[in-house]
Amino acid sequence: MTAPSGTDAPGTDPACPFHGIPPYATGQRIGLLGGSFNPPHEAHRAISLFAMKRLGLDRIWWLVTPGNPLKQGRALHALRDRMAAAEAVARHPRIDVSCLETVIGTRYTVDTISYLRRRCHGARFVWIMGADNLAQFDRWEGWRRIADMVPIAVIDRPPDGFRAMSATAAHALAPYRITERDAATLASRRAPAWTFLTGLKSPLSSTRLRNPDGSWKETRAPRR
Repeated sequence: MTAPSGTDAPGTDPACPFHGIPPYATGQRIGLLGGSFNPPHEAHRAISLFAMKRLGLDRIWWLVTPGNPLKQGRALHALRDRMAAAEAVARHPRIDVSCLETVIGTRYTVDTISYLRRRCHGARFVWIMGADNLAQFDRWEGWRRIADMVPIAVIDRPPDGFRAMSATAAHALAPYRITERDAATLASRRAPAWTFLTGLKSPLSSTRLRNPDGSWKETRAPRR
């Protein structure tokens, strides 16, 4: 069974007429990488390829959010611009760029994941996030529900690793952590389950690629 892109809910934003649920096949292992992508950059792509390899994923969906509830007030480029830039950076046959949250009208990750689990019964999802997000995961709306709904892969982003592993969420979820050696089994495990993956070294972040006025700095095109 395959879900056609963008037919699951009416889009109200002209930037997202056909960017709802990307196509998928029953049984596929799909990584979900959410964020404002303000701007998208090569580290997003590197994280995705790294996760595909280490977790044995079939696809990665970039979920470009309309905004971040924890980053209110920061300069945010138009969704249309962020979508176009994300598609230009991704450029991989197994990375899909979607503005699903705008299409279905969700604001929080917990609601987006709940929606996907209801609509994509045959898919096996893994939520992917950097260590910097694990460090503040306990501030996310419904973070424990997220952990109960979907396995989580945390990608080490030096120097955030130590702070992340000392954080509230890491301690609370410690009993459900699996070793890196078993990471390829994560998508097949029942939540809660998570792993912390090391070995990806990239200093890039969206914050470092924004000028003080919120405009994006020029970056080199990603390697193909």
